[in-house]
Amino acid sequence: MDHQAIKDIALVVQQERERAITAYRAKPSADRLLGALRRTVDQALGRLLAVCPLPKGAAMAAVGGYGRGELYPYSDVDVLILLPRDPNPAEAELLSTVVAAMWDIGIEPGYSVRTIDQCLSEAAADITVETSMLESRWVAGSRSLVRQFSAAMTARIDAQKFFQAKRAEMQQRHARYQDTPYSLEPNCKESPGGLRDLQVIMWMARAAGFGKSWQEIARAGLLTAKEGRDLRRAEQAFKRLRIELHLLTQRREDRLLFDLQHGLAQAYGIEASQTRRASEMLMQRYYWAARLVTQLNILLVENIQERLFPTPEHDVRIIDAYFVNRHNRIDISRESIFEQTPSLLLKIFLVMQQHPEIDGLTGRALRAIWHNRHRIDAQFRRDPENKHLFLQILQQPQGLVHALRRMTMLNILPRYLPPFRRIVGQMQHDLFHVYTVDQHTLAVIRNLRRFTMPEHAQEYPLASRLMASFDRHWLLYVAALFHDIAKGRGGDHSVLGATEVTRFARSHGLDRADTELVIFLVAQHLQMSQVAQKRDLSDPQVIDTFARQVKDVRHLTALYLLTVADIRGTSPKVWNTWKGKLLESLFHSTRALLGTEPQESNTVLKQRTDEATRLTNLVGISEENRERFWAQLDVAYFLRHDASDIAWHTRHLNYQSQAEHVIVKARPTDGAEGLEVMVYTKDMPDLFARICLFFGSKAMNILDAKIHTTRRGYALDSFVVMPANESQELRTLAPMVEYELALQLQDPSQEAPKAQNIMDTRTSRLSRAFPVPPLVQIYPDEGSENWRLEITATDRRGLLSSIAESFVHFGITVQTAKVMTLGDRVEDVFVISGDCLQQPRTQRQFERSLLEALSETLKNVA
Repeated sequence: MDHQAIKDIALVVQQERERAITAYRAKPSADRLLGALRRTVDQALGRLLAVCPLPKGAAMAAVGGYGRGELYPYSDVDVLILLPRDPNPAEAELLSTVVAAMWDIGIEPGYSVRTIDQCLSEAAADITVETSMLESRWVAGSRSLVRQFSAAMTARIDAQKFFQAKRAEMQQRHARYQDTPYSLEPNCKESPGGLRDLQVIMWMARAAGFGKSWQEIARAGLLTAKEGRDLRRAEQAFKRLRIELHLLTQRREDRLLFDLQHGLAQAYGIEASQTRRASEMLMQRYYWAARLVTQLNILLVENIQERLFPTPEHDVRIIDAYFVNRHNRIDISRESIFEQTPSLLLKIFLVMQQHPEIDGLTGRALRAIWHNRHRIDAQFRRDPENKHLFLQILQQPQGLVHALRRMTMLNILPRYLPPFRRIVGQMQHDLFHVYTVDQHTLAVIRNLRRFTMPEHAQEYPLASRLMASFDRHWLLYVAALFHDIAKGRGGDHSVLGATEVTRFARSHGLDRADTELVIFLVAQHLQMSQVAQKRDLSDPQVIDTFARQVKDVRHLTALYLLTVADIRGTSPKVWNTWKGKLLESLFHSTRALLGTEPQESNTVLKQRTDEATRLTNLVGISEENRERFWAQLDVAYFLRHDASDIAWHTRHLNYQSQAEHVIVKARPTDGAEGLEVMVYTKDMPDLFARICLFFGSKAMNILDAKIHTTRRGYALDSFVVMPANESQELRTLAPMVEYELALQLQDPSQEAPKAQNIMDTRTSRLSRAFPVPPLVQIYPDEGSENWRLEITATDRRGLLSSIAESFVHFGITVQTAKVMTLGDRVEDVFVISGDCLQQPRTQRQFERSLLEALSETLKNVA
């Protein structure tokens, strides 16, 4: 190696970098700097390889951001060394020399050494690797080898699968950043609404052949020209921000940390005002850009999906005169409806809540809402019809959180509630809130909603049980919406917030009792947390004083629920078991002092347990045996099962709740539409998967599944299955299922049955006409170390068995499950655990495995 030549190259690299940065400082242009740094490295690598040549026939290609032609000041340089074959020892030594020399000239390489076949194999296993290689660019060596590589990578692209994989990867990344662009210390590259979201859109569009620039994508009809220009400006803003971060820290840093925000504001020439810090002004600009990117990202992903998975024109179901269901996306009947009837800007969200089969908006509807948001003005807010619509949105039994998030992102909620608009992007410098005030508020409402949902009951059992017995849940959502609405004004935000919610309650016609409750909750929302954490709960005087403040059990219950939801909404790190126990202790002590009120007679939980009690009394089960068995079951069980199921389980298990053997019972469902199967056994590895595979081996389709684990570690699982031969007598089938399934599960070491050989992948005429694009979402489960898996797909016989096979292959344990079949559409929710979920790469492999299983349906549809 010519060491002097290496030193000379290193000196040129340093000088060229300094020259490019100096020019940038004189006239900031992100693209000019990124291009100059890329050319500097290109030229340096060319000179280096003249001194330290590659093996004969090899090539060096730029990949990733470097391949895209962008190189940030302190980013590593991603290169792929392509070989025509596996290297021999001498060639391996030569390659080591080349990599070492790259470090010597001041280039930090991120490198891989592969043949084309190895590249294809890696790309098939990891969508991140595949994406990086798609942006390859020749740097040195054999041009023909790079052309072969590019052609092979392009040929293997399946636009539909690529879209699904990138969307799943994006959802996984968003989950790591709590699904919000409004973190107080966001990552300008990886957070939702950041640079990576822009790149994902471009990758999806490129793979589908819609263009390689914003102008080309706009010409393809996926964007308007103005939206394309907006995205271009946002992209330039984020690029410059990332450059400034690198230059300020002199390292590869993409996070807008608190201690960097002031320096960044200075770099932009932003000066503080009398009431606001320079860093707050900087961050508000960031949040504006991030919200724009997030909104246009949603619009573009929706548009690309509609192009890749086209909806048949006849798949349109009229909802009313204004809205239609277009393949489970809500669409507008004509372009001008919001202009002619502005109140529809609220009604569209209400209609989505009232039609649970609808899971999004079409691109046309999104764009129309976005461009008509200015129609929400003072006159709109005074209209009684619009006030009624807003209260209806809050009062719906489902879809509230999605509605409010969409309304916030589309700037509908901030325009309807001007006080809320003042907290959009408002930072909180209190060392424990990690979100802006508006996003924290939505997180609190989300947490309250989770208390109402049976599938989340295992997270906070006491909160779920109290919520199940609390009528008029929507009053808690009103309190949550206003509890921090006065932050950033100066003064006591609780007092000011109480004034705001008073105006809202009176304007929207709440009665005296409801108004008093929401005012109390907003004014006192910090009180319970302060008493629990700062006062001696063993002191009777403390409890007595607090009891007088809350007045009665209803106010206490409401305040407890809001407090838990509020603390959980500050930061994933703030809540802990200790705080939970303090709040529970204060709640129980205060309720004992106030005296427990009779449980509401109209709550679902009370009605269900009363009816189950009546049914068990009819078959002679003693109260002692029933209560002993029910004590092993938490609130989630009672919320997930109806009274008939509870009574049936109790009849068979009350006297053998600690059985050493497997208990399987089966009976026809009401109406004889399927066979209901109960499995009760000590929990064991892969139990859920083994049961699913058993049904698959018998050609039985699983229509519904509920998984529950008792407090003593027993699995109590319920399934509704349908035999392949629908004319088969269910009562004669039940004994076979009871005997053979119990035999199969009795020996955990026995190999699970194979289902794939008998799997019937045929689909119905309806699903062939209207296929559901498969969707897999994995994100952390709150309150535990588990993960939540949500699956949406077109139904087919044996689908759940295919999913179960992926569980077994990746070592996934199912903690709870809710399987729902809605006609030809399945919506399954699992709480799972497994080592593969801890690493992004193996988690993506698991996701891809599931998508492949779900995509079998689309193949059959095609």
